[in-house]
Amino acid sequence: MAMHTGNDGKTAGRLLLIDQDDTCMQAIIETLTHHLGCQTHITAVPNGRQAIELLRGHRFDIVLADIASLADLSEQSDAAISRLVRLANKALVVALSEGGSVSTAVAAMRAGAHDYFAKPINGPTIAAKIAELAQRHGKGSALSIEAAPTSGVADFAGFIGASSAMQFVYEQIARIANSTAPVFITGESGTGKQLCAEALHAKGPRAKAKFVSINCAAIPRDLMESELFGVARGAYTGTPHERPGAAELADGGTLFLDSIGDLDLSLQSKLLRFLQTGTLSRVGEGRVRQVDVRLICATACNPMQLISEKKFREDLFYRLHVLPIHLPPLRQRPSDIMVLARHFLSRFATEEHKLFSGFSGEAATMLTAAEWPGNVQQLQNLVRRLVVMFDGGEFGADMLSSANLQASAEVRPTGFLRSGPQRPAILPMWQQEQRIIEDAIASFGGNVSLAAAALEISPSTIYRKRQGWAELAIAS
Repeated sequence: MAMHTGNDGKTAGRLLLIDQDDTCMQAIIETLTHHLGCQTHITAVPNGRQAIELLRGHRFDIVLADIASLADLSEQSDAAISRLVRLANKALVVALSEGGSVSTAVAAMRAGAHDYFAKPINGPTIAAKIAELAQRHGKGSALSIEAAPTSGVADFAGFIGASSAMQFVYEQIARIANSTAPVFITGESGTGKQLCAEALHAKGPRAKAKFVSINCAAIPRDLMESELFGVARGAYTGTPHERPGAAELADGGTLFLDSIGDLDLSLQSKLLRFLQTGTLSRVGEGRVRQVDVRLICATACNPMQLISEKKFREDLFYRLHVLPIHLPPLRQRPSDIMVLARHFLSRFATEEHKLFSGFSGEAATMLTAAEWPGNVQQLQNLVRRLVVMFDGGEFGADMLSSANLQASAEVRPTGFLRSGPQRPAILPMWQQEQRIIEDAIASFGGNVSLAAAALEISPSTIYRKRQGWAELAIAS
């Protein structure tokens, strides 16, 4: 006999739970009801046969299936899952099982399940994961859980997002902020590398000292040394006064070198010596100065590729690559997209003195389905443009389409139409391999072992490739 919860007339989404253990079933219902941020209608049945009957006559958005409870179907567990997936008609299917063995998880995923959880389930964790899955597979609007509450931090030192990928970043920042060792931040353009460096400084013991940032890609090569180490009086024509460089200005605090991959090779050797000795000399000066800085650097390029191309010193890389942090691209944390969009909307609406009610369900689906090659910075620019272009109300799909998205090539989801035939960009093999592995790891909530099993490779292979990619830095 089926058990029902929720208000049928006001249901935002429908969830089918299959579990033969009454106690466990009730616990799952209670935790989902408590943690899912929506009026989800939950139907619970004890076995596979009743589930099959329901799936033949009703539509569901999510199916949670305890594998042991499907034994009455007289099929192997993977065949039973596969049958549920076929009948579920595009619903998200999540397998549950005691023990959490890798082989069980892999079998369920191969049979078509979108994800797998070991029992007993953790309420905030599964609610957050369901929210991520719903956004990734276009169910966010139906389930209204794009902002489902989690036990994780949603706002951390300027970062916005409560996805599991961002929780890992927050944990890394908190752990290494107090260290004096160099930090090497990697991530695609627009993922927040400067923000990460500022967070490390703000949460560390040098927070009251200076944070000095220098962009190695924005300064001409012939001026870079003086900008970094300073210049003595009279060193150049027209320099009547001495001037300290960024490293000297950051004494006692933090020096952040962004786009470190663009640093000239000749200057890389001087930076290496600075790291080894803690001393520097201004351009045109013989005096040696002692400074104490915490060095943080960042790049959107693959440093190992730069090394192989003789554009970056290998010894410098290993001096800098002591505490690595990788910032995940926005496409790998879809549950954060609408959280960020609403944050930017509130901020820019206040700045422009306008009143907006938010985004329609269709608009939210379009935003969530986008690839966002420019990541958070690109989303921020889009929301600012929308606020400036329109006077108020709710943003709909037509308003997104009229915001000159095609011309600016800012968003490339399947839901946005582009004028004329477009040839898809072909990425190098290593970048495609990197994306496949990262997406697999993200799908398993950061569990490398499960991701490796699903990809049919060993976990050591993933760790070795990660080391080779220098914590996964893809050139933008």
